[in-house]
Amino acid sequence: MNKIILAAETGSDITPEIAARYHVAVVPMHVTMGEETRDDGSFPSEECCTWFDRSGQLPKTSGCSPEDFRKVFDRVHAQEPEAGILYLAYSACTTVSFSSAHIAAEGRDYVKLVDTKQVSGGQLMTVMLTARMLEAHPETTLDEAAGFAEKTAASVQMCFVPADLKYLRAGGRCSNAVYISGKLLQIHPCIEVLDGKLLATKRLRGNFKRLIPDFVKEYITFNHMEKEPLFLLWTPGFSDENKALVEQAARDCGHPDFTWIKTGCVITTHGGPGAFGIVGIRGKQ
Repeated sequence: MNKIILAAETGSDITPEIAARYHVAVVPMHVTMGEETRDDGSFPSEECCTWFDRSGQLPKTSGCSPEDFRKVFDRVHAQEPEAGILYLAYSACTTVSFSSAHIAAEGRDYVKLVDTKQVSGGQLMTVMLTARMLEAHPETTLDEAAGFAEKTAASVQMCFVPADLKYLRAGGRCSNAVYISGKLLQIHPCIEVLDGKLLATKRLRGNFKRLIPDFVKEYITFNHMEKEPLFLLWTPGFSDENKALVEQAARDCGHPDFTWIKTGCVITTHGGPGAFGIVGIRGKQ
């Protein structure tokens, strides 16, 4: 077993370009709007926002089924029968995907599973850095690659900031009282991924456009983020003007190289339109 193929869910927000570049097998998560359930990644996340505006109902997202994984594992194995498959999972405490993959992997000794304890761009960064390592060290075993991925995922730092609390309220993640007070006081929670969980760790207060650049500088500096790679996440509705402010803030911190990642349906449904996120590697302090 020489070659290793990486696998991850669409909830990693992996772009088609990155998936093709690193030969990542992508497993679909799912989105339900009304009576219709569709594969995440098969349509633009803007449609989730349009549905919410029209119906007042938040789209429901769900993880991958065992059958979703079986199809991908079978396809990869048929194409690369000598290869191992390393599935780098969306945080197991947030979705059934990891459990589904365990079921699908039964009897397949060529499949290895790792809970990245990351979501969205944090999972994507783990996948990309593991892929780069495998390119540089093709002799790496499946167990060694899994160990590298676990260590890498533990060093990834990710947070996102919703533009408002409307989607969090609709999803039952904040009360109506909190929503109203947050709207009046212009409060924006900083939601970080900690040990696999999405937790509000800080409240940012003020005009969203004005606070975002200062937050970028503070987050990069506090975490001593390595220069590269740096992902900047955005949901539909995050303006080009805001992007320019974020880019300048990153450059001011000595990070001239970054990649914008548009979120798919899963994180867009959590954060709502106009949200922003940042993902990097926590440096040594």
